Amino acid sequence: MIRRTAPLRPPAALAVSALALAVLCVVRRVPMADTLVYRAEGAAVMHGTDLYGFTVTEWALPATYPPFAAILFVPTTWLPLPALKLAFMAGNALLLALLIHHSARFARLPLPRPFLYVTVAVGLWLEPVFQTLLFGQINLVLICMILWDLNRPDSALGKGFALGVAAGVKLTPAVFIVHLLLTRQLRAAATASASFAGTVLLGALVLPSASLDFWTRHLFATGRVGKAWIVDNQSLQGLIARVLGDPAPGVLWLVPAALTAAYGLWLAARVHRRSPAWALLTTAFTALLVSPISWSHHWVWCVPLLALLLAEGRTRIALAVVAVFTARSFWILPHQGDLDLHLPWWQQPLASPYALLAVALLVCVALRFGRREYPSSRLIEQRAGSCSTATPDRSGAQ
Repeated sequence: MIRRTAPLRPPAALAVSALALAVLCVVRRVPMADTLVYRAEGAAVMHGTDLYGFTVTEWALPATYPPFAAILFVPTTWLPLPALKLAFMAGNALLLALLIHHSARFARLPLPRPFLYVTVAVGLWLEPVFQTLLFGQINLVLICMILWDLNRPDSALGKGFALGVAAGVKLTPAVFIVHLLLTRQLRAAATASASFAGTVLLGALVLPSASLDFWTRHLFATGRVGKAWIVDNQSLQGLIARVLGDPAPGVLWLVPAALTAAYGLWLAARVHRRSPAWALLTTAFTALLVSPISWSHHWVWCVPLLALLLAEGRTRIALAVVAVFTARSFWILPHQGDLDLHLPWWQQPLASPYALLAVALLVCVALRFGRREYPSSRLIEQRAGSCSTATPDRSGAQ
């Protein structure tokens, strides 16, 4: 008699997924390079050394965040390095569960506990999430802060505060302040601007010299962040640089980026009245697209995108998006040295899947919400019928 194997239960599926990830990290001896940078920043604050004068790891990584972030990183110096890495790994896994929770609320998607277990188990292997865990990045805490804050009612006390703090840590969330202004959410925009200004002021008070250096010099030195043309960079600049085979495309990138930023923010503002959720995602993906550098682990916004697609019943599209964010096509391509600049034409889509998906998202949102809102035929008939009932001597035509 053949026994049927019981399907893997959701908690067990999550345990297996997490264990597989942990084993992979041990086998590959994952350095969690960004965690080491954060620790070095906190140490620089503790010891009063030059915040922007050091490099760490074999890749010579410098500090790139504002001084306020370095102040927040001081507690990373209180733990031994192995314990710190474990804390970042476990913390990011828990933050993924929190992000899925916030994404479900954002999309008005029911989230029973078994489904949460399964989505976390799968989500750990989405490339942006996976890379966030491997690098020990802070992307997940920032997106959770933004989604929680902006998903609150307009009347909520302090709406915008968490967004401003997130912008004070990594700057790029400041694009959502522009979105708040364009959509006339003025109180939230003012709160976010004030909290952001507070982070700048705190950084200046605690680290005056580092603040002067950052806001006058290092803010504009995008080369400190990394090479814009490597496949890790999934922004519009990375795409154009690889297509042209030019490590510094200059105006050939700046003009399309400026036009894309203006159009994306305008589109998000226009869509906001009909769908605040799609407007917010349009802003997020516009920012990722036009930022000089959007490393692949910055694209954790794929999680709320998937939640919104599933909430609307677009399961096939959601599966296609999952495929894009798990395929890791750009890591398969030859990319040692400057090979990223010498890819044949047929490899270019594989080298820039996230940027191309963002472009497709903007096009789809424009096509879906760009039409003028006309009353439906049923509504017209209802109105005509009510007019006919009220005035029998008229035809009811409008």
